[in-house]
Amino acid sequence: MAWIQIVPDDDWEGDVNLAPLHEMVVDKSYGRIDHIMSIHSLNPRGLAAHDAVYRSAMAGTRSLRKVERELVALVVSVENDCHY
Repeated sequence: MAWIQIVPDDDWEGDVNLAPLHEMVVDKSYGRIDHIMSIHSLNPRGLAAHDAVYRSAMAGTRSLRKVERELVALVVSVENDCHY
């Protein structure tokens, strides 16, 4: 497994670029940043872009309802043994 350097969750508040993004990407259930998002912490523009793509994908399409998109995400996560 590759290890990617990240900015620890506790240091986001003091970072002028990460602090505004913290509330958008923190997992409110656990009070932490999920690894899939924290790997972007050294590139806040990349983090914002990743979050925007995710939100856009989950926001809606003409062909799939929200519940169907969530179900696809769940099945993919289960198949990948991913807790997200």
